Amino acid sequence: MIEAAMIWNEPNNKSHWDPEVDPDWRLFAEMAIAAADAIAEENPALPKVLGGISPIDPLFIANMKGRGVLDHVDAVAAHGFPLDWNLWQLKEWPAKLDEIRAVTDLPIWVSEVGVSTFGADEVQDWGLARTAELLIGKSPRIHWYSLYDLPRIWEATTRHREAEGSAYYRHFAMGLLRENGEPKPALERFATLTPDLGLCQWFHFDDHRLDEAVAWMKRLGVTYLRTGLSWADSFRPNALAWFDRQMRALEDFDVTVTFCFTPAHRGIAPHHTSAPLLKEEFAEFCAAMIRRYAPAKASARRRVAISA
Repeated sequence: MIEAAMIWNEPNNKSHWDPEVDPDWRLFAEMAIAAADAIAEENPALPKVLGGISPIDPLFIANMKGRGVLDHVDAVAAHGFPLDWNLWQLKEWPAKLDEIRAVTDLPIWVSEVGVSTFGADEVQDWGLARTAELLIGKSPRIHWYSLYDLPRIWEATTRHREAEGSAYYRHFAMGLLRENGEPKPALERFATLTPDLGLCQWFHFDDHRLDEAVAWMKRLGVTYLRTGLSWADSFRPNALAWFDRQMRALEDFDVTVTFCFTPAHRGIAPHHTSAPLLKEEFAEFCAAMIRRYAPAKASARRRVAISA
C-alpha cells in the first residue's frame, strides 16, 4: 500500500530542478504547496513528505519554511552519499541530520543513502554496515539506494552526464545487485538489516526488472520501499497500464511514492527539471495518482508513524 506521498526529488539539485528558471525556488515552493494541498484533498490521512534534498542544506529547508511549504507537509527528507559524491565524511551523518533539526521540528526521513561499488565491492559492504550503525534509530525511514545497478545502456538522471567524469559513472554502481542480477557482497549484510532499512528503487517505464525486484525484496525481508511515478511518463502511450502494473506489483510493501519530473511540453523550459507552466497541472497529476492508488477509505486503516 502507499504509506506516504513525496513531492519531487532533490529539488535543490540542479540535475532535478532548473536554477535558471527558478533561482530562488519560489516557483518550486508554490508548486509544492499546490501539490500537497491536492494530495490532502484526496486523502487527508496520507503523510506528505518534501522531496529529499541533495546536498543536505539547512538553508534550503529554511527557505521552504519561510515560503510556507513546511506548513503543508508532514516530514522533510534528505539524501546523502558521503563515500561517493558529498564533501563530508560518513561519520558526519548524525551532525547532518542535526543541521536540519535546527531549522524545523518536522521528522526527517533519509529517503536516499547508498554506497557505490565503483572502486571496490568491499567499500559498499563496509559503508552499508557503518551507515546502518549511524542512522538506525535516528530517522523513521531509511531508504537504501538501491537494489539494482543502473543498466549501462540507460542514462543517469543528471544534467552534465559524462562531463562529470567518474562522478557520473558512480551512478551505475549503486546497486546491491549487478545489472545482470548477480549479488554483490553487501547483499547478504543488507538482509541482516531489514526491516530497519528499506530500499529506494526507481523503476523506469516498462522496466523489465520489476517482477524480479519484487521477488528479491521479499527474499531480503524488505517491508518499505520508495519509488516514483513520473508526471512526464504519464504522457506516454499506455502510461496508466504501466503505472497500474507497477503499483499492483508493489502492493505488499509500504510504498513512499515520489511525484516528479516535468513533461517537456508542460515546462517553462523544455526539460524534465523545469518548473511547470502551471503548478495546478502537477497538482492534478498528484491528486489523480492518489485517487487511483491511495484513496482515503483504503488507507484510513493506519497512518504511518513518521515521528522520530
